[in-house]
Amino acid sequence: MSSPQFATRPGGRTARVRSDVLRATEQELAEHGYESLAIDAVAARSGVHRTTIYRRWKTVDGLLSDLLEAGRDDHWAPADTGSLESDLIALNREVHAALASGPSVTTAVIAASFRTPQAAAALTRFWDDRYERSAVLVTRAAERGEIPADTAAEDVVMAATSPIYHQLVLRRRAMSRADADWLARATAAAAKAGAFAR
Repeated sequence: MSSPQFATRPGGRTARVRSDVLRATEQELAEHGYESLAIDAVAARSGVHRTTIYRRWKTVDGLLSDLLEAGRDDHWAPADTGSLESDLIALNREVHAALASGPSVTTAVIAASFRTPQAAAALTRFWDDRYERSAVLVTRAAERGEIPADTAAEDVVMAATSPIYHQLVLRRRAMSRADADWLARATAAAAKAGAFAR
């Protein structure tokens, strides 16, 4: 489950405008947070006229919600390395890299989602999509016979990735990539032992 990379699909002028505006929104969020997010700042950064932004998105909440919806339009998929352990390591490294390297749009979006029901609903849909895509790690492992067939996919993914969010986002404490790797290995070992079978 990668952290959000809010790229939009290629297309005509409308798609380019959306892409430019959402990229600017993402950058403003990461650098200044939701409290300072303003349509005028997004317009200046994106090069899209403010009246166009007001007409299409209407409010800052509209920008934030569309940013999250765009995150579901990408082609992200978890790595297929040939084993559950190495797949989970790859996944955790993606999450760790997104959260540990400077200003994080993920952190800003999570914080903003507590300020508006519209953003909260969009964030829930985004994470549901990411967990659904990440479930293939567990499905593949079960098909290879690495883990019990009735292993709960979402539980495995959450067990591996949640401590990274907890440490870096909630507790705001450092975590090394080696620690993220260890969490992946521990989760894979527990899955192989049947800890997530239902």
